Amino acid sequence: MDERQGKPGGASGKSSGKRGLHAKRAWWSNPLPVAVAVVAVLLVAAGIALALAPTHRTAAATPSKSATIAVKSKPAANCPLTGSPAPGGVVPERPALAIKVDNYPDARPQSGLDQADIVFEEPVEGGITRFVAVFQCQEASLVGPVRSARYPDVGILDQLSKPIFIHAGGIDPIIEMLDEANLYNDDLFTHGAIVQRLSTRYPPYNTYVSTSAAWGLEPQDTTPPAPVFSYSDLPPPGTAVASIHIPFSGTSDETWTWSAKSNQWLLAYSGLPETDATTGAPIAATNVVVQMVQTSTGPWLENDLGGYEVEVDPTSGGAVTVLRNGKAITGTWQRASIDSPMDLVASDGSTIPLQPGNTWVEMVPSYIQVTTAP
Repeated sequence: MDERQGKPGGASGKSSGKRGLHAKRAWWSNPLPVAVAVVAVLLVAAGIALALAPTHRTAAATPSKSATIAVKSKPAANCPLTGSPAPGGVVPERPALAIKVDNYPDARPQSGLDQADIVFEEPVEGGITRFVAVFQCQEASLVGPVRSARYPDVGILDQLSKPIFIHAGGIDPIIEMLDEANLYNDDLFTHGAIVQRLSTRYPPYNTYVSTSAAWGLEPQDTTPPAPVFSYSDLPPPGTAVASIHIPFSGTSDETWTWSAKSNQWLLAYSGLPETDATTGAPIAATNVVVQMVQTSTGPWLENDLGGYEVEVDPTSGGAVTVLRNGKAITGTWQRASIDSPMDLVASDGSTIPLQPGNTWVEMVPSYIQVTTAP
């Protein structure tokens, strides 16, 4: 057999062994041809690899200095309760915070109302009104004076995606309603640690809280509320007005006057401009929603003067006037259920959008005559 297969061959095994040994020595003694062959194989292999390599990888490895990389930017986030850009472009991870604020003449000027996203003014016993000041994007170091809850509060709060509600007690039937509503019922009678007492005010007008302390009562809730209104920078058709007068009562004789300079509506009671007690800023609103509501007298006494609870039907619907950009847009407000927000509907059936910014909602009993001045 052939020795190349490693087995004896020919007539003489000795001769065959020498040939084998010689062949091995010849390979080592003359390496040049082999080296040339190896280099040739490597060059061929490298050429094949370059030919097969994707061309885009070669281009990516040596980018042009003038190349521009396109980066998609996130749209700026808007506050859910104002439609305005959120501070720093990020909506705070917290729920709506509603604080019950007094509006009796002795409670004025109040603190914190100028920082609220939405303020609801509701009718209560004796012809007076109270506020539900709602915060989400903005904060205030001092809000108050804080007073007790009332019947209309549940109808207001149930459209705010389970808000925190801060109030200073209330009669038993109202507290029971709050306990069953879709909200955090944080009564200051059980959360007295967050109360700030102002020495410059006398009881019961000396109870205040900060928004940070109030949010701290429910730190596990990091969900912002759903929007209540629609917003648009483009105002819908309306009638130019200079002011609107809402005579709730002698203690709450209210006027909103348009300021073209600030592009806001300015609040006054009995002709006296309202300001914030802490900041000194005028109480102003980008939007004023005058919501005519159906009211009735409830069965419960609210005070020892014979004042019965005022009940407001939260879903009856009715006439509405929206003030924005120096104009009044009339229509109707509609609400499918107590846990859904109100719809502001123009005469042609379209939604009335608000101007991005803060809003005051005036819940006016239907028997009160509201007038505007051109």
